[in-house]
Amino acid sequence: MSDRKKQAHINLFIYGCGHHNAAWRAPDSSVDRLGDIAYYEELARTAERGKLDAVFFADGQSLSPGGLEDSPAWFLEPLTCLSAMARATSKIGLVSTVSSSFWTPFHAARILASLDHISGGRIGWNVVTSMFDAEARNHGGTTLPGHEECYRRAEEFVDAVQALWDSWPRASILADREGRYADSTMIHGVDHEGEHFSVAGPLNVPEPPQGRPVLFQAGASGPGRSLASRRAEGIYAVAYDLEQGEEYRTDIRRRAAAAGRNPDDVVVMPGLVTYVGSTVEEAERKRRELDELLPVEASLRQLGKFVQRDCSDWELDAPVPGLEPLEQFTGPKGRYATILRIIEAERPTVRELLGRLAAGGGHCTMVGTPETIADQIEHWMDHGGADGFNLMPPTLPGGIEDFVDQVIPELQKRGRFRTDYDAATLRGHLAGGGGTDGAEPA
Repeated sequence: MSDRKKQAHINLFIYGCGHHNAAWRAPDSSVDRLGDIAYYEELARTAERGKLDAVFFADGQSLSPGGLEDSPAWFLEPLTCLSAMARATSKIGLVSTVSSSFWTPFHAARILASLDHISGGRIGWNVVTSMFDAEARNHGGTTLPGHEECYRRAEEFVDAVQALWDSWPRASILADREGRYADSTMIHGVDHEGEHFSVAGPLNVPEPPQGRPVLFQAGASGPGRSLASRRAEGIYAVAYDLEQGEEYRTDIRRRAAAAGRNPDDVVVMPGLVTYVGSTVEEAERKRRELDELLPVEASLRQLGKFVQRDCSDWELDAPVPGLEPLEQFTGPKGRYATILRIIEAERPTVRELLGRLAAGGGHCTMVGTPETIADQIEHWMDHGGADGFNLMPPTLPGGIEDFVDQVIPELQKRGRFRTDYDAATLRGHLAGGGGTDGAEPA
């Protein structure tokens, strides 16, 4: 086995002015640039300067007008953004969510193949099942199908899209100016007939540079984990602490092996919120100043929904009042369980808990110097909690600039992150991990 240290894979998750709900309220925020493509191009160039694997956009198919009073939401359509960002960069990967609930395989295959050509092989697609009935109502439906059916549709969607990418091989293009442009005998139909899709093919875009753009997935449920472990090359995960990260990654690797895959071919990347300072006190101050910008009434209402009680009279700078045990809670248990973990581990005040939930929800949060954050990243990787992280900066562009300028050099100094790209494609970036599988300390 190689004695090379395990290398981190790091993506930038781009969202509005940053992942803290109050980031847009800061005097120097980017709130007035959310419709400016140059803003997203600059974020991609910053991430590329740091040699990150990729930038990533989530996506949604509906808007909640009431929620806009407290924080910005969607603005530009992400695949359109990636086309511009591909021209503004040369090496970094470019990933967007694509909903199998509403896209058709041909439409998705055509756009993603085109983007892979435009970017020279740097495209990834995060296949998700949509979550809200409001999204279905924007696409001619009333409600979403059940969970199991959504994932059956997603798996069939992946099959059909990948078959379309295989239908027009690059080798068929002869470009003989005195003869044929292409050998049509090499181009074939798909003839997919399934439970949810009927697709004839072939695709009217030639095979993408990567052959098949890189598949990401973000499944947390049983069906989601099954799809991710069978099909995904990169997995976005939610893990509050190392114990939760190790449980998820171990399960994914076990499922991947059972499906006949090499578990080392699956890159698990939990979300990571970082506050970086030259001292721990400075980093804590950055977090505190953002938390103090939160609209208190709206934040307490949101917390009340999570814990299913009236929080409006809770004292902000006092400890969180006692909550009932998980086994007695009758509401949605996932978020509630995370809140209980945060309270047990951090003993926050109410204000601190509101800030914790406002920046990344249940995702891992690291507050400290470049050295202490690098320590924690190494600890997660060496103890099987992650193959890297999906960065969720609390502010943008400041949060990613801090990470690129301060944390990345520290990881490079320790031999934990590339000092330059050694591949031209996103798949090549993900393959460059090296070292052990991270199950044991290095």
